[in-house]
Amino acid sequence: MEAASIRALESTLDDAVDCVVTAFEFDDGDGFDAVDAVRAANPDCVCVLFTDRDPSDLPRGAPEQVVEYVPKPDDGSRDRLTEVVATAAAETTQAAYPLPEAEAERLAAVRQYDVASLSAAETFDRLTALMASHFDIDVAFVGLVDEHEERFLACEGANWRTLAREDSICTHTILTDETVVVEDVREDPRFAAVDALEELDIRSYAGARITDDAGNALGAVCCTDGEPRRYSRAELDDLRRFADEVEEQLRLRRQLGGAPR
Repeated sequence: MEAASIRALESTLDDAVDCVVTAFEFDDGDGFDAVDAVRAANPDCVCVLFTDRDPSDLPRGAPEQVVEYVPKPDDGSRDRLTEVVATAAAETTQAAYPLPEAEAERLAAVRQYDVASLSAAETFDRLTALMASHFDIDVAFVGLVDEHEERFLACEGANWRTLAREDSICTHTILTDETVVVEDVREDPRFAAVDALEELDIRSYAGARITDDAGNALGAVCCTDGEPRRYSRAELDDLRRFADEVEEQLRLRRQLGGAPR
């Protein structure tokens, strides 16, 4: 579909749009206004700036407005535009999970923590053992959410090492600073059809996001059980305290050189 103005673009956008190609000049705004409109409707949508204006001549823009740029005058620009759009559509189709804003920065922060060399394994083992006992659950874990999978720093009650990101409930937990609770996975349309959760005997879940000093979401501290269950307000407050302790331990390990700077 096409839109000849920013206003027309806003009226046609929804979260089903995977990619928007925009010129730079409109009667009621410019290409960055178009990007803003797209981001408001669908933060994960790919935006491509297709213009004969050189990027250095564009009057404004900010890091969060960075888009693909394809110059019109160049030979093969139409082919390049087709390639960019096709790649964006393919990547969107393959990502069966929501992405946080500033995902590139978040992933760069996660890469600062090498699970194999992080000198906090015993600390997290003790912490997850305490969580499993405190909440009377099957499994307690600390996980970091990487680009394509969740990697477990510690896991009491199971021997999980990694889990594909599209199969992990923590993929949703890292999107919010609120504690995420799924009382019954089978009753939640986001997870009811995820075979991996059934195979791991995850019927209920509670998770609290962990972040670095800059606020980048690294992963989550979580409880799972093979039966549906609810969590009281006091229990969720305790889970948040466990997550705070994990954040403090990660911060300490970095200060002591337990993870690369």
